[in-house]
Amino acid sequence: MESGNVVTALLLTLIAGLSTGIGSAIAFVAKRTNTKLLSLALGFSAGVMIYISFVEIFPDARESFILQYGRFNGTLFTLLAFFGGMLLIGLIDKFIPSAENPHEMRGVESMENEKEARNFRKLYKMGLMTSLAVGIHNFPEGIATFMSALKDPTLGIAITVAIAIHNIPEGIAVSVPVYYATGNRKKAFLLSFLSGFSEFVGALLAYLVLLPFLTSAHFDLIFAATMAGIAGIMVFISLDELLPSAEEYGEHHLAIYGLTGGMGVMALSLLLIG
Repeated sequence: MESGNVVTALLLTLIAGLSTGIGSAIAFVAKRTNTKLLSLALGFSAGVMIYISFVEIFPDARESFILQYGRFNGTLFTLLAFFGGMLLIGLIDKFIPSAENPHEMRGVESMENEKEARNFRKLYKMGLMTSLAVGIHNFPEGIATFMSALKDPTLGIAITVAIAIHNIPEGIAVSVPVYYATGNRKKAFLLSFLSGFSEFVGALLAYLVLLPFLTSAHFDLIFAATMAGIAGIMVFISLDELLPSAEEYGEHHLAIYGLTGGMGVMALSLLLIG
């Protein structure tokens, strides 16, 4: 594995994670949430991740397993890894209360809503616990971005864009309640910005865990299992978080238009680079 690919993968993961700061900045600058644009963007992000997962990542992982274990066992192992990834992110979602869940979407308008402000002040007095919840949530996304970029830098760029779009409204969701908990805009921005850093930490951990296996004869299989799990994580995020959030912010058809557009752009890009 070339060191240049590792550096690129880490850099892309850092960019994706810290994009929460963009959402935080929007929360303090914008007067209203552009719900239509946000709905399209979230749908687009979901389309990119779903298409990549089913068309690129899952088939590649399955092919690696089949070469080693045959068609039936290879497909079975791929499915186990895929649904294992879904189970992992599903458990994380389940054990983080919705009030502290960064994927519970809120708009910029909440900054001016006094009733919401009182609720946020009550719920977010312990900012450290909030930051921890955000970090746990973003951790597997960092692994997904890093591993995808490690496999194929071009693929990694597409996933980085999708995750970054996903993290922008997340930054809004984090910064608004933290602001009302502390009354400090700078602190709210900083905590929101740094909450995405856990994605980079996840990437570093993935690299360190994989490092001992770089020369192993089983590395390809370990990599394939990891990628199949990542496909499951991205599909779950898309179906459980991105699409519902897109519909919540805007209209059903806008979310689907964004979804279709994301798939179309990804299909075209894969065709051109293929």
